[in-house]
Amino acid sequence: MTTPRFEHHIFVCTHERDEGRSCCSAAGGLAVLERFRNSLRERGLTARIRANRSGCLDACSCGPTVVIYPAGVWYGGVAPADVDEIIDSHLVSGKPVERLLLRCSTDKCDRPGGCC
Repeated sequence: MTTPRFEHHIFVCTHERDEGRSCCSAAGGLAVLERFRNSLRERGLTARIRANRSGCLDACSCGPTVVIYPAGVWYGGVAPADVDEIIDSHLVSGKPVERLLLRCSTDKCDRPGGCC
């Protein structure tokens, strides 16, 4: 068995929907992606952690939505200001950022103010 190239893979939704509908692009998904890429580069982590844009993750009203693999941890409402905390707490120290976690299904949300 081969070793994976990256320890973590970050997917940031940058999907654009029709005008008037919630989407991660309009909520700032590209700015979040750029902050991940810049922060990873500044910390010298690009050989271990990869940040990529993603298409729709089907959590549009929660956006920008971020999913981190291999753990499959979902974050919602992520702003560029949250990125360093996600990197330091989750990716470096192994502790997901509780306040940003999405723990919802399509019919139920557990976050104050709603999510999905």
